[in-house]
Amino acid sequence: QVQLVESGGGLVQAGGSLRLSCAASGSIFRNTVMGWYRQAPGKQRGLVASIFSGGRTNYADSAKGRFTISRDNAKNTVYLQMNSLKPEDTDVYYCNLNTPGYGQNSWGQGTQVTVSS
Repeated sequence: QVQLVESGGGLVQAGGSLRLSCAASGSIFRNTVMGWYRQAPGKQRGLVASIFSGGRTNYADSAKGRFTISRDNAKNTVYLQMNSLKPEDTDVYYCNLNTPGYGQNSWGQGTQVTVSS
């Protein structure tokens, strides 16, 4: 069982920055992928960025150049630094931990990010 606790969402003006954090606890395998997804009401959840234990990253096109994902393996924590935020970045952001090959896939409770114009 894995628990993910997110923090750092909130309201910010366009052009501003936010930093999301997600701390994982419980039974965590060594090689995991941690990531951030976003979801609007009535829409499918989509990837924002992900990072492997070894540091390899993957970004959605909308996040490239503005967002940076990082992780602290010792703390089982993943971060998402979001800069130059736009109103279209407004959504609920969810943390995810996935262990390929072991069927472990866990979600956080979600944190609201609202960007005002």
